[in-house]
Amino acid sequence: MILPLVILYVVTLVYLSITERFRTYASIIGLQGWILFGVALLRLHRIDLPELLFISVETLLFKTLLVPALLFAVIRRTHIHRVRTSGSSQFNALLLSVGAAAAAITLTAAMADGNIDRVFFGVALYAVLSGLILIVVRSRIFSHMVGFLVIENGVFLFSMAVGTEMPFLINVAILLDIMISVLMLGIFFMRIGNKLHADDADSLTNVKD
Repeated sequence: MILPLVILYVVTLVYLSITERFRTYASIIGLQGWILFGVALLRLHRIDLPELLFISVETLLFKTLLVPALLFAVIRRTHIHRVRTSGSSQFNALLLSVGAAAAAITLTAAMADGNIDRVFFGVALYAVLSGLILIVVRSRIFSHMVGFLVIENGVFLFSMAVGTEMPFLINVAILLDIMISVLMLGIFFMRIGNKLHADDADSLTNVKD
């Protein structure tokens, strides 16, 4: 049952690399939250109940509901809906995504540690590389934030790769990182975005005190 969810997660990463609509970005982040929630329940059902409840709350309420809601709120507030067409094309972005998948598979196959689940490790590595690609090839700050959230989901999957026991502090760190990042994005757009009339990363260099 876990394998179909993992495959679906990989499909969302591929689609995320080629889409240009911010609403699709936010929807995919929400879908990834549902997938991670299902994976967590199926893989971690033997751990202590309090820790399982914390992980469930983190994945279901935060990753699945709160984060996408904040992203949609930012989209409505800024009225910016698409990735700027300049820069990498969809085909080039897809090639980069395929290259990232190949690199993740190669690095995972080269690992000799039998204590690590290679499926989760490979998908987690692909997620991290996919997030980095979004940050590098896209110019809008919204894309950078989505890329960071994808990297955070990759870190969550890295925890799954280590074993069925997930330390409480790792979950707290992931939760705080995502919360702070999304809140910073919301504050940026709601308080500063209207004054800049743009959300490109390059435009920040022109901001003066």
